[in-house]
Amino acid sequence: MTYQTVVTDLSDVKRIHQQMDLYLKPIAKVYITVSLPKLKIAGQTISNWELQKKLKELCAPLILKTFTVSKSTMEYIRFESEVSNRASVKSYVAALDYKSIKLAGFPEILKVNCSEAKSSFPTRQDWDEYFGDSNLFDETQPGERPDTIYLSGVPCQFFSDSKTGIVSTDKVDKLFSVYGKVRNIDIPMLDPYRSDVKSSSTKNFKPFSYVNDAQLSFAMYVQFQNYPSFEECMSSFRNMKLLLLENSDKAVAVSIKVDFDRSKHLSDQSIRHRLMEKEKIEKLQRQREEEKRKEKEKAEEKVRRKEEEARREQEVRRQRREERRKRKKQEKDMQIAAAKAAYRIAMEERKLKFASRRLEAIRLVTYLCQRVQRDIEAEETERKRRNARELRVVEERKRKEVEEKKQRFYKEHELKSRILKRKLEEEYKYGRRSNNTANNQQQQKQQRSSTSSSNRR
Repeated sequence: MTYQTVVTDLSDVKRIHQQMDLYLKPIAKVYITVSLPKLKIAGQTISNWELQKKLKELCAPLILKTFTVSKSTMEYIRFESEVSNRASVKSYVAALDYKSIKLAGFPEILKVNCSEAKSSFPTRQDWDEYFGDSNLFDETQPGERPDTIYLSGVPCQFFSDSKTGIVSTDKVDKLFSVYGKVRNIDIPMLDPYRSDVKSSSTKNFKPFSYVNDAQLSFAMYVQFQNYPSFEECMSSFRNMKLLLLENSDKAVAVSIKVDFDRSKHLSDQSIRHRLMEKEKIEKLQRQREEEKRKEKEKAEEKVRRKEEEARREQEVRRQRREERRKRKKQEKDMQIAAAKAAYRIAMEERKLKFASRRLEAIRLVTYLCQRVQRDIEAEETERKRRNARELRVVEERKRKEVEEKKQRFYKEHELKSRILKRKLEEEYKYGRRSNNTANNQQQQKQQRSSTSSSNRR
């Protein structure tokens, strides 16, 4: 599995291509060996986490970021830890070598040894011996000589196309063309038939791998035209990590496996063999597709027949429903017609009843109107008769009142005349004749005024 680490120290990085953000960073690792005590109690264990914590405290102020158990036995355990750069390796060795730690629950003191990790990168002697001592290779043929580099565990994001997100062969060619002319490049991940080729060529079981299935990393073969390009590339990648500078503040590095090709992967014979296998697989694929197509057609035909039968049954059921619906509609129409006829008869009877009742009502109203008219005329005649009687009574009363007023006036006039006569006689007797004359005149005026007023009344 490929582990990516964030790198902050960029002092020792080397750029591979001027137009790409890929760099090489030297691998700096140390081996830390801790001697283990004898376990005297059954079930007693030693915690790797506690050991790592003690080693970090022992190494302070230097920082140990990663720990990987490279070897573990009953006598000792060996950790592999990566440091920031090669210049600090000696500082880590000086801080940890020949030191001791003590764990809780163990009386013994544990000795610590530290040394720089040895490189397992292949050398020129390795590929010279591999290709020179064997009779299975022909150095005149490409792929059967030291000209192909095999790289595995390369993150896909380092060489992926920004638009498609797929590993780009052009980027790989552009990067490795720095060391010389590239003859051929093969990335098995980009060939959809490669897994089938491998399965057909070998019967070994391949376990599930999340990294491979998720396509987070890939392997590739890079073949150069000549040996100096191959040697320069191997020398450049010796004990180096591949680093991607994403921006000025962030860089990601990964330790990739670099080796020379030992399987003639890009030899003409291997390429022809893969092409033949690919053609076989394509043929098998076509056969499988044809079989699938036929099976699909059979299944579709079966489904079609079932659908046809279902449609026929559905049509029969539909016709039966239609007949039932027609019968129900006819019965309903007959019921509605009968109901309408009964309704019309009832309405005619009702109209006839209403007409007879109306005629009776008209006769009754006419009789009542005539009777009321006679009553009104009788009442009017009686009222006129009463009014005439009342008018005669009123006129008689008024006439009597006038007569009574006239008689009263005459009586008053007569009485006043008598009184005046008596007064005149008395005044005459006593010698007040002059005065009585004036008074008589005044009284006469008053009498005349009273008479005129009574006449007006």
